[in-house]
Amino acid sequence: MTVPEPPALPPGEPIEARLRRGLGARSIVLVGLMGAGKSTVGRRLASRLGLMFKDADHEIEAAAKLTIADIFAIYGEASFREGEERVIARLLREGPMVLATGGGAFMREATRARIAEGGISVWLKADLEVLMRRVRKRATRPLLQTEDPEATMRALMEVRHPVYAGADLTVLSRDVSHDRVMQDVMEALDLHVNPSAPRSSPAMSQPLRVSVPLNQGRDYDIRIGRGLLDEIGIEARDLGARAAGIVTDETVAGLYGERVKASLEAAGLRCGLITVPPGEASKSYSEFARVCDGLLSQKIERGDLVVALGGGVVGDLAGFAAASLRRGVRFIQAPTTLLAQVDSSVGGKTGINSSLGKNLIGAFHQPRLVLADTATLDTLSEREMRAGYAEVAKYGLIGDADFFEWCEANWSGIFSGGPERDEAVAACCRAKAGVVVRDEREDGERALLNLGHTFGHALERLTAYDSARLVHGEGVAIGLALAFRFSARLGLCPGQDAGRVANHLALAGLPTRLQQVPGGAGDAHALLDAMAQDKKVRDGRLTFILARGIGQSFIAPDIDGGEVRAFLEDELRG
Repeated sequence: MTVPEPPALPPGEPIEARLRRGLGARSIVLVGLMGAGKSTVGRRLASRLGLMFKDADHEIEAAAKLTIADIFAIYGEASFREGEERVIARLLREGPMVLATGGGAFMREATRARIAEGGISVWLKADLEVLMRRVRKRATRPLLQTEDPEATMRALMEVRHPVYAGADLTVLSRDVSHDRVMQDVMEALDLHVNPSAPRSSPAMSQPLRVSVPLNQGRDYDIRIGRGLLDEIGIEARDLGARAAGIVTDETVAGLYGERVKASLEAAGLRCGLITVPPGEASKSYSEFARVCDGLLSQKIERGDLVVALGGGVVGDLAGFAAASLRRGVRFIQAPTTLLAQVDSSVGGKTGINSSLGKNLIGAFHQPRLVLADTATLDTLSEREMRAGYAEVAKYGLIGDADFFEWCEANWSGIFSGGPERDEAVAACCRAKAGVVVRDEREDGERALLNLGHTFGHALERLTAYDSARLVHGEGVAIGLALAFRFSARLGLCPGQDAGRVANHLALAGLPTRLQQVPGGAGDAHALLDAMAQDKKVRDGRLTFILARGIGQSFIAPDIDGGEVRAFLEDELRG
């Protein structure tokens, strides 16, 4: 019998679309020991693929109205496994989805048969040290309620690993970010369901990609990797532009200006270069006017592009010029600092400063593309890297305690330029992209991204945006530590979490106290007055981003000014 050839794969098809097509009605079923990351990786994988996510243990608890530990205690493990099989069978009929199973589910032959019928099984395999570090964060694991949990885990590994090895795929759940593990799972699945897909080189050697799927055709990609600046000309040409105006600062112009200009010209674009002085002072009315006039003199039209080449200051300034020029010109963000790559280049916030406060004049104007060339971070000073790292840590503190823990273990690799650097940038961009898609214009959830910024922006204003005294990331670091200490003072957050945040930031070389601001941070009255110009103020009432713990930030409106003043007075006394 002749076997028909598989259908041709669409050229350049995104891996997400290729995977969904290859899966058909099947589900992705994650198996492995407790602590392997099945739930965390599963949620991220489902979000990336646009599929439902289900946790079998949570479904069982909801149906029984009991915790897993209580079911074990009352009915025993055998009864639990029978019910678990029924729940997994039901969930597989509701697919396709990403399904995280309990550690013992795959050990039951009947359950393995159900999974084989309706899904692709992926074993997330982690070593003992990684598993124990993760499971110690939860004291509710029924199988680890023993005198020696590590010995129990080792015994479970000996029994279960040979059975897990029968899964369709095995992916190492390494001591890296969950986003990197998710990427590894996607690549393994892609090879499994689409073996004939053309691949010029291993996927992990390719730039990482994060999508920002906005509506009305405004979606764009963030590409992360080394050497991407050389591709900017091809990207601009593919966007249909005939000309590009490069906006950069004097320092970055000397490093990358001619290289970017050459790439654009080699692709057939007419282009010019506009430089501004480095530093926050360039986000001013006068520099904004000069940049706009410069772009107009280059005859940049609506169908052309503005290229923001530099850090957050250049991105904000050039983005606002693009938003204003001819009532809206497209632009590309080419961030060259860690802070810009993980935060300010994504999400479409653009603007300049006023004497009354930071970023008070601006517009929401999304880029058409973000090219984060992580090789540019090699030229940053240690101070600039530290300042950018404050924004990296912020994403873990807002809503991802696992990522903050990963940062605690891997921050030195980010600084030294190891693979952790690209992983961290991608993780932050994915987190921010998700928030931006859900709340593009900061009507609600997006305000969480300002954790630490109410304090930090006030400090920047009081230091007159003098980068010799304080740069943005340093203000944010102090603000993060203050936000957690204030949360602890209000009884919202454990004191040990506030201490852990400050200790980690200090270990990375960042300031965490008001007394560390060169030349002083002013008094409590001056700080409160500066906060009154914060963009989150409503009807004259302060809104803060506070925390119930690491990874548990929330919006706290209508905070009493007297409590803030008393807190600041105590902080200033040290």
